[in-house]
Amino acid sequence: MNLPIATVTPVNTPLIGRVTLPGSKSVTNRALLVAGLARGKSRLTGILRSDDTKYMMAALRAMGVRIDEIDATTVDVYGSGSLSAASEPLFLGNAGTAVRFLTAAVALVDGKTIVTGDEHMQKRPIEPLLETLRAMGVDTHSDTGCPPVVVNGIGTFQNGEITVSGKLSSQYISAIMMLAAMGDAETRIKIGGGKIGAVGYLHITAAVMRAFGATVSFPSESEIVVQPGGYTAASYPIEPDASAATYLWGMEKLTGGAIDIGVLPEDMNQPDAKAYDMIAAFPNMPATINCSQMQDAVPTLAVLAAFNETPVRFVGIENLRVKECDRIEAVHKGLTAIRPDLATVERDDLIVQGDPQLAGEHRDCLIDSYADHRIAMSFALAALRVPGVKIEDPDCVSKTFPSYWDVLRGLGVSVEIARP
Repeated sequence: MNLPIATVTPVNTPLIGRVTLPGSKSVTNRALLVAGLARGKSRLTGILRSDDTKYMMAALRAMGVRIDEIDATTVDVYGSGSLSAASEPLFLGNAGTAVRFLTAAVALVDGKTIVTGDEHMQKRPIEPLLETLRAMGVDTHSDTGCPPVVVNGIGTFQNGEITVSGKLSSQYISAIMMLAAMGDAETRIKIGGGKIGAVGYLHITAAVMRAFGATVSFPSESEIVVQPGGYTAASYPIEPDASAATYLWGMEKLTGGAIDIGVLPEDMNQPDAKAYDMIAAFPNMPATINCSQMQDAVPTLAVLAAFNETPVRFVGIENLRVKECDRIEAVHKGLTAIRPDLATVERDDLIVQGDPQLAGEHRDCLIDSYADHRIAMSFALAALRVPGVKIEDPDCVSKTFPSYWDVLRGLGVSVEIARP
């Protein structure tokens, strides 16, 4: 299949300007679901408009939730405290948050629900979540351990003490947390295997839940307690997307520029905001960076590290193998396409061989984005400094940052997209 190809012309001057970031995908999809489960009218402001959030809204509407779109970043959500059976399967593209959160939430439906997605989503594991739901008395199955998933809901589930696997994704735990507040009794979630790596995302989930009246506590690093009572409608502002901010921070450092994104990293609650300190250290990034708490920032950091003064080893990134694609392998292949000795993989660690002299070297190569928005956006940073780098399937940025290429153009970067 022929795909569009983006050509970014390298720049020799600092990138200077102001950029309005999209809202956080992680927060938007959590807030949409919780508002849909609440009783009454909620107003969400600053939401992200992207493929992932459109799929979430479409699914909620299919289950009886009214959503009025007020303007480009504001919606009113009218919940009834329950979800109705959808007449058709819920198709959610490659939206991991939507698939995982809704697979748990549709246990509240009295009837059969099929949750599915595109060819990429149908390769992404979900069996650990299904095992937990079965332990909670929910009838659910998948023929492959990946979507499509069938959930035969009865409108309720068992509370008490449950164990959730944190092995592959914190999104499984977030899904159970949001469902648990709709129960009839206290739910104590034990995290299998000890503490979860990406705990920051669980605190995002808890913050959204609390904003809508739920009570959530973390008695220990391996336990979460959720009280019953459901959700109450609320007005809720979505903060700008920290993962999107990493690209702008990276561009700023690579070009010696000054890009005002209207928010400081310390004012962001999302885990990826922690990447700012690593980016600010460029071109002297640490020799080892543990990315367990900022996983979506890894592609940005790895591409930036290609221009660092010294090598950088990225650890704590094993969960990247089950994102929209195997991001460890995608980043590795992208970097070695630019230059064969630029990166290596040791088990689940990625090692990038920094070389400031890479900037300005002409390298004819086509970066396979694997239909993954974060791969496409991060390798645009390499294209800013290395002539000849082209990016396949640039339209995949619509998943979380639809205006990304226009943002680059607004900063004075020439971006041409050739379509077949």
